[in-house]
Amino acid sequence: MSDDVAALLLALATENAELRQQLATAQDMLMETAIDAGHLHARIEALQAERDAWQAEAERLARRPPRSV
Repeated sequence: MSDDVAALLLALATENAELRQQLATAQDMLMETAIDAGHLHARIEALQAERDAWQAEAERLARRPPRSV
């Protein structure tokens, strides 16, 4: 194997290792983002349920006859 081919293989192996590290970092970030999105989704659903409960209570109170003083 010539020195040029060996140098080229070393350069490719180094670049491959760097790209694998970048990919691993990106995958970690993606997993963290997906977990955060899941938490946000659950929080949104909880807030929507709370909003719906308050809205139902307001509608129930609006249907009541006015109180006499």
